[in-house]
Amino acid sequence: MTLVYIISAPSGSGKSTLVNRLRRVVPNLEFSISYTTRSPRGSEQNGREYYFIPRAEFEEMVQRDEFLEYAEVFGNCYGTARKSLRSAEQSRNDLLLDIDVQGAAQIKEKIADAVSIFILPPNRETLEERLRKRSQDTEEVIQRRLRMASGEIENYGKYDYILVNDELEKSVNALKAIVLAEREKRSAKPPSAEQGEHLALAEKCRLDKVRGQVQTIIDSFKAASCPSAQ
Repeated sequence: MTLVYIISAPSGSGKSTLVNRLRRVVPNLEFSISYTTRSPRGSEQNGREYYFIPRAEFEEMVQRDEFLEYAEVFGNCYGTARKSLRSAEQSRNDLLLDIDVQGAAQIKEKIADAVSIFILPPNRETLEERLRKRSQDTEEVIQRRLRMASGEIENYGKYDYILVNDELEKSVNALKAIVLAEREKRSAKPPSAEQGEHLALAEKCRLDKVRGQVQTIIDSFKAASCPSAQ
């Protein structure tokens, strides 16, 4: 049975880096390349990061019900094609979806047992620093992304796992553990010592274990939005 993993994160949280690392260390994991109406950025290539298509073609795919989920973000459309799931099922692989909060909610409605993972920055200051280092957005866009991130984080309670991306290697190991632990839970065999480590590390990222840490992150966004006392 194909497992579907949903990974969401505010822009600038390091999600793409983590996903790319995960794909190199976990076998039998297909990555769903989303469709988008936006133009390629930097070195992005059609069919690698995204399938870049005209809005008219995207709307035709919507009319033909070819998407598992789709949404419009900052004036551009993004969607996950149904064929990505069919491909994973035929190959007997699991499927990894890199989608936003809106898309995650749509997938959960259709695939109730999909495993959802929310990646967060350690605080607002770190997120802003990462967005500025990308050097591809105007100040207006950066501020808009920060405001959007604040709203997205409020949805953390809808996810199964929360991963705070403060140290890259630590975060990669935690993400790998979550993916493998969910596979191992579906095995009838007793877990090996290594599998037990995966299960233990994944458990530390369960929603109910990190609520306090997430609240601190939320507070860092609220503090930034409040005017300083005079």
